[in-house]
Amino acid sequence: MGNKIVVTNLIKIFGAHPQKALTLLQEGKSKSEILKETGLTVGINNISFTVQEGEIFVIMGLSGSGKSTILRCLNRLIEPSAGEILVDGQDIIKLKNKELRKFRQEKTAMVFQQFALLPHRTVLDNTVYGLEVQGVGKKEREEKAYKILEMVGLKGWEKKYPSQLSGGMKQRVGLARALTNDADILLMDEAFSALDPLIREEMQDELLSLQQKMNKTIVFITHDLNEALKLGDRIAFLRDGALVQIGTPEEITNNPADDYVAKFVRGVDRSKILTAGDVMKKPQPLITLRDGPSVALRIMKEHGISSVFVVDRERHLKGIITADMAVEARNAGIQSLADMKLEEGPIVSEDTPLFNTLSIMAESKMPMAVINAEEKLTGIIVRGSILAALAAGSTNSGSAVQGGENNA
Repeated sequence: MGNKIVVTNLIKIFGAHPQKALTLLQEGKSKSEILKETGLTVGINNISFTVQEGEIFVIMGLSGSGKSTILRCLNRLIEPSAGEILVDGQDIIKLKNKELRKFRQEKTAMVFQQFALLPHRTVLDNTVYGLEVQGVGKKEREEKAYKILEMVGLKGWEKKYPSQLSGGMKQRVGLARALTNDADILLMDEAFSALDPLIREEMQDELLSLQQKMNKTIVFITHDLNEALKLGDRIAFLRDGALVQIGTPEEITNNPADDYVAKFVRGVDRSKILTAGDVMKKPQPLITLRDGPSVALRIMKEHGISSVFVVDRERHLKGIITADMAVEARNAGIQSLADMKLEEGPIVSEDTPLFNTLSIMAESKMPMAVINAEEKLTGIIVRGSILAALAAGSTNSGSAVQGGENNA
């Protein structure tokens, strides 16, 4: 995965004749000192970061921290005062007007907080607007739009007008319009902030689902930490136009750079940040289908456990055998686990949020299996693993759960 966007030493000064403010910044003057001395406002203060291809990169901070200014510099709706912005290796700050229009039409698409729909155009006509401006033929642009509208849950609403839609539906149209342009980069400015909490959560889930299918590079602005933690592969914290910290949700919550970030993350529900992969323990011991019930009983006795996972040669999970099952099978003369019906315990993928495993574990007497994208067993979760991870101040789950047993 390569870098899609590389921002280096980005500065934005608001006001006429910014050179004096730039000089003062180089001398180490603060934002407030520059405002007092020159009347100029430092919107962005010497910020550098990268956004990887296919990443959801969240920028967050309080009002006035510079979040939206950065976003608008990425497509030059706001002109930077200094610095470099590379998109696929091209410095967009150097683009002339014609090149810039082409870049905006083909490389980026924006989703706004207030929907920005044209009230006199139908859902379909709003969705195809970007392609229409690019000169794409009616048949082609509408075919694309119908597919995207179905993906965002608006099939059957194509002929409706914005006034006939709920807030969540309007935002789905805005998202569909951006996706229909097939731009590499989505710039989303507080896109869900105007929605009711339940609708907002639905839209967050919708975005994550669409990202699984379309793998866009997304720069997402928010002031809501829970939203940032849910959506972001990485999060950048801003304060007064300056970059305070960049990190994954785990890094941010466990190692805040300063008191400013610590205040944001205090009291965060760790079950919504950690994943099954974070808290699982190594799947040991294991037995294979070619083993018999006597081997299973010996392994359980040696490790002080009452059940053990069974895999094939490629480590694909085949089930669980309990001590009672093994005794019964041995007494019946069964020689191979391949000849008996195994127990099916709960199974989750490595990226399943820990929060989603809680109810599953509560209803199951069996340990939980964790599998990867190839459906191979990579870990085991028991109740103690979850409790230790939630209580720990670190995502280093290995130290927290190694003492857990391979049974519920």
